[in-house]
Amino acid sequence: MAAIYSTLGLARTLAAALADSGLGEGLFILCCLLVLTAVVTQGLRARPGGAEVGVALGIAAAYVLVFVRMSIPTERSHLIEYGVVALFIHEALTERTSRGRRVPAPALLAVLAAGLIGVLDECIQLLLPSRVFDPVDMLFNVLAAIMAVTASSALRWAWRWNTSVPNG
Repeated sequence: MAAIYSTLGLARTLAAALADSGLGEGLFILCCLLVLTAVVTQGLRARPGGAEVGVALGIAAAYVLVFVRMSIPTERSHLIEYGVVALFIHEALTERTSRGRRVPAPALLAVLAAGLIGVLDECIQLLLPSRVFDPVDMLFNVLAAIMAVTASSALRWAWRWNTSVPNG
């Protein structure tokens, strides 16, 4: 969150500098790979079996389709930023649950928390003259959270399913 909020005043300048240098697209692809790596590593706990590989390929295909359909790089960045935020929150809530603490619907709470952080981000932009408040960005933040938490949960489900099926 600190990284996201710290760039509020510099985002346009940073985006323009990256575009001018030609590094913007490569850096974006690297960040996408980092998000995919975070999703996969948070969802998998051991060497993947067939179910996990299938789910991981489906997740990768979904992310590629969404990224390709979004033509504005700044909109794509929301999927990266808030996907990672949601994963961190979800992992923290899941860890609490595994230690016996009662956390109702950790996945839903993670999406809601990441969405609220995104709303706060947009509200801060109301105060900054170089930024624009955009309700559509809030939707992208929630979409990013939903995609990341769903992907991680699907990988965990595939792992549990794969470990519960007897080897035959």
